[in-house]
Amino acid sequence: MADTPNPLMLPPDLGIEHVADLQALLAPHLEGEAPLALDGSQVRRVHTAGLQLLHAFVRERAGTGRGTAILDPSPTLSDAARLLALEATLGTGNTPQAHASTTGENA
Repeated sequence: MADTPNPLMLPPDLGIEHVADLQALLAPHLEGEAPLALDGSQVRRVHTAGLQLLHAFVRERAGTGRGTAILDPSPTLSDAARLLALEATLGTGNTPQAHASTTGENA
């Protein structure tokens, strides 16, 4: 994923009132064949609905062998993923780079 140019910037607000905007941002990339990098560095607010949508997006792509990495997740995004036990799926653990589970690679 490190060679993926121009990661898609996640918006600062992943609150429930912005889920439709997040869906519109991600939808064009659902069927893309190339690995996708999402920049999570600017995320400052997260609701469960936003995280659920992000989780579903990553899982859908992974299910068809297409990698998705969340690069440089903000502390807010990392904490929310940890609280909802989505760190492994989203790759938002202790490192700023995505984990193998989101890229479709074996560790």
